[in-house]
Amino acid sequence: MGSPALGNRNNGQRLGVTEPISLGGPTEYDVTKTRELEKHLQDAGLYESNEEAVSREEVLGRLDQIVKTWVKAISQAKGLNEQLVQEANAKIFTFGSYRLGVHGPGADIDTLCVGPRHAARDEDFFGELQRMLSEMPEVTELLPVPDAHVPVLKFKFKGVSIDLLYAKLSLWVIPEDLDISQDSILQNADEQTVRSLNGRRVTDQILRLVPNIQNFRTTLRCMRFWAKRRGVYSNVSGFLGGINWALLVARICQLYPNALPNMLVSRFFRVYTQWRWPNPVMLCAIEEGSLGLQIWDPRRNPKDRHHLMPIITPAYPCMNSSYNVSSSTLRIMTDEFQRGNVICEAMGSNEADWDTLFEPYPFFEAYNNYLQIDIAAENADDLRNWKGWVESRIRQLTLKIERQTYNMLQCHPHPRDFQDNSRPFHCSYFMGLQRKQGVPVNEGEQFDIRLTVDEFKHSVNSYSSWKRGMEINVTHVRRRNLPTFVLPGGVRPFRPSLLAPWHSLRALDAKASSQAASKSPEVKGVPDGHVDGKKRKRLDGNVDAQSRNGKCIAAVLCTAEVHEGSTVGSCSTKSDHMDANNLAESRREKDDSNIKNGLTYFNDVEELLSHNVEVDRSIRCPPSSKEFSATKEAEKLAIEKIMSGPYGAHQASQEELEELEDDFEFKNQAKISEGITKCSHSESSTSNAAGALSSNGPVPSTGLQSNGGIEELEAAELTPPLLNPIPPAPMAQRKPLIRLNFTSLGKAAG
Repeated sequence: MGSPALGNRNNGQRLGVTEPISLGGPTEYDVTKTRELEKHLQDAGLYESNEEAVSREEVLGRLDQIVKTWVKAISQAKGLNEQLVQEANAKIFTFGSYRLGVHGPGADIDTLCVGPRHAARDEDFFGELQRMLSEMPEVTELLPVPDAHVPVLKFKFKGVSIDLLYAKLSLWVIPEDLDISQDSILQNADEQTVRSLNGRRVTDQILRLVPNIQNFRTTLRCMRFWAKRRGVYSNVSGFLGGINWALLVARICQLYPNALPNMLVSRFFRVYTQWRWPNPVMLCAIEEGSLGLQIWDPRRNPKDRHHLMPIITPAYPCMNSSYNVSSSTLRIMTDEFQRGNVICEAMGSNEADWDTLFEPYPFFEAYNNYLQIDIAAENADDLRNWKGWVESRIRQLTLKIERQTYNMLQCHPHPRDFQDNSRPFHCSYFMGLQRKQGVPVNEGEQFDIRLTVDEFKHSVNSYSSWKRGMEINVTHVRRRNLPTFVLPGGVRPFRPSLLAPWHSLRALDAKASSQAASKSPEVKGVPDGHVDGKKRKRLDGNVDAQSRNGKCIAAVLCTAEVHEGSTVGSCSTKSDHMDANNLAESRREKDDSNIKNGLTYFNDVEELLSHNVEVDRSIRCPPSSKEFSATKEAEKLAIEKIMSGPYGAHQASQEELEELEDDFEFKNQAKISEGITKCSHSESSTSNAAGALSSNGPVPSTGLQSNGGIEELEAAELTPPLLNPIPPAPMAQRKPLIRLNFTSLGKAAG
C-alpha cells in the first residue's frame, strides 16, 4: 500500500502553469491567525484519534490480505499453472482524502484494488470477491454498484466505511512494488480501469505539485469544513466534491508558495471571487500523451465547451473533475466565494473571526419556496440502494428545471437528506427555488413545472434494481409549511428569524452601506447582528436584485475593505521600527512597479527570501490600507494574466449546448428504455403503497400531491416548450399541484 515518498517540494523550482502571484512569506500576524485556525479545526473535531488511525491501518492491512487470497483462488479456478498461481497477486492502494491526509473521524476510505489480466471485473470482482466479503462477519452494509461511472463496492469493515474500486491491468503478475504513476500502466486498459486508476494517480500528482504539503493539508481541511458548513460540498448535487476542493486549494498553494494557511484561505477567496469561469483551473500543463486517450480540450471536443466550471485533473489523461456543476450551483458557489472574501478582509480589521467564516448556511430560512422530494422503501437495504439512485438523478431535475424555464427559475439543492424519525425507511431531499434576480417581473407571469417533475419521476422509476415498496413523491412546499424534522431542534419558531449579517451578500451590502454612511475611520469589535426589521426589509428590497446579479459586488468588496487610516491591533515600537518602515516603503515601491508591469511576483528572489520566508516579527498587524489596496490591484492584474491561457475563449454557443443536452437525453433514454415497462408497474405500485408517504390517501400515478396544508398556486399561464420532450406514460386525470408563480419566488427577506 506504499508509494514513493512525497515530501516538501518547495526547493526553488516553479510549480504550476504560471509564475506565482507572490513569493512573500508570513508575518507574525499570519502565524498567530494560522494557530487560531488550527485550534478551531481541532475543536471542530476534524482530526481522528490515534486509536482510530491504528484501526484504519489494521483494516487496510486485512483488506490487502483478502484480495491476495481472492486472486490466488480465482487463478487456480481458471486453471493457471502452479507457478502463476503461486505468483498471483493483487494490491490495495488508497486515494482521496485518506491519501491526502485530510480525512476526519468516521470518514470513508477510498481504496483501489489492482489485479492481473485474468481477474475480470464483472465475473470475479463483483462475483467471487463480493461473495467472499458477504460471508465475512466483519463486513456489513455491502453494496455493489457495478453500473456506476466508476464501478465500486461499498461496505463497512469492522465499522470502517470502504469504497473499493477495481483496476485490471494487462499484466499476468502484479508486482508488490508496482508504481501506477507511470502512464504506461494505462496500456490496453478499459475505460473503467482508467477512471479507477486516475483516483490514485491524481491524488499523488497533487501531492507532488504543491510547494508545502503541511500547509496544503491544513488549508484543505479548512476549505472542506467551510464548504460543508455552507452547503456547497457535494459532487453528486452539482457542487464540488473532495477532489475538486483539493485541486482548487493546490492551485492557490502554487500561486502563494511561501504563505501560511491563514493567508492561503484569504487568497483562496480573493482569487476565485475574481476568477472568470469557464476559464479552467489547472495545476500543470495538459499533456497529449502517447496512448491516444481523450483529454479535456474544448478546442477539439464540443462537449468540453459545455462545462461551466472546469477544474482539470493533473494526471494523464487530464479530465474535468467538475462536470456536474450547473448554472445554479455555480451561481451559489460564486456567491459563497464573495461572502468568504468579504469576511476574510473583515478579519483583518477585527470585524469578523473564524467562527464568522464557518457559520452554517441557513438553507431553510433563505427561500420562500422549496421542492420536497420524499422517498421510501420497505427495508434499510432497499432504502440505501434507492437513496443512492435518487441522489444521482436529482442533479438532472435541477438541469431540467433550469433548461425548461430558460434559467428563469433558479434551483438550490440541499446536499444532504433529512429523515423523519417517526417514519421508518423514509427520507427527504429539498431544493430551494427562486425567480432569477435582477429580471423585471411581469405581473401575473406564471409557469408550470409539472411535466418536468413527471419526466424526473419517470427517469427515477426506471431504476434497473427497482423493488416493490420503492416510492418517490415530489411536492411544492412554502417555507412556513416546512416539516419540523428539518428545523433545528424540530421546533418551528414563532416567526422566522432574520438572516445573520454575514449569511448573504444582501446583508453584507447592507452592512457595508451602513459602514460607509457612518464614515468612521476605525471599526472596532464584531457586529451584534441586530437590525431593525423595517430597515432590513427596505435594504433587502433595494439590493436584492443587484446582489444576485453581481452588479453591486464591486461596491460590496470595496466598502468592506479596511478603511484608510484605520488602526488594527498594535504595531511594534521597538528599535527596529525604522527598518520596518524602510522595508514597507520598499515593498510599496515594488508593488507600484509590479502594477505597471502587470506582474506581482518578485524578480529578485534572493532579496525576497531574505526578507520574507522567515517570519517578519516587526510586522504585528495587517498591511496599511494603502499597501492593501496596491497589493489587491497587483493581484488582480496577475489573476487576469493567469486566466489568459489557450482555453479561455472556447465556450459553447447556446445552439451547441442545446444539441449536446439533446444528445445526452437521447443516450440517457436509450439506457432506461429497458425499464419503461418496469416504470409503469412501479408507478402503479406506488399508488397502492402511498400511505407511507402521505396522510392524504393514495397518491396519483404521477406522485404529485399536496403536502399537508400546503396551499395551491394559481393555474399556470406560461409553460415553455420542451427542447426534447419525453412522451409521458398514460396517466389518470388529476388536480395539478406543482405550479409556481414568478411573483412568489423571491428570495426570503427574513
